[in-house]
Amino acid sequence: MPVPFESFVPFVIISGMFLATATGIRYAQTKRNEGKAVRYSLDDWDRKMMVRDKQLTGTMRGQVDNPIAPPEFKVNSSWKVYESLRNDFA
Repeated sequence: MPVPFESFVPFVIISGMFLATATGIRYAQTKRNEGKAVRYSLDDWDRKMMVRDKQLTGTMRGQVDNPIAPPEFKVNSSWKVYESLRNDFA
């Protein structure tokens, strides 16, 4: 006759693995987003702002409140590369 608590050990193991997986995923997402909440349903504007933030700060999630861009911002655009490639193949 089965004992009611004999299923407790497998239940704890399975629940522990779910908990470990969820914690690992949450840690990876938080680490990837620099401790900020995960962004969902990004549109073109959000993606362009993320590229701009990457150019200004060096990270996709970093933001600055300085209204004047640093001098390096003038030369780290991909448009200059695009235009030179377009002129080479035209």
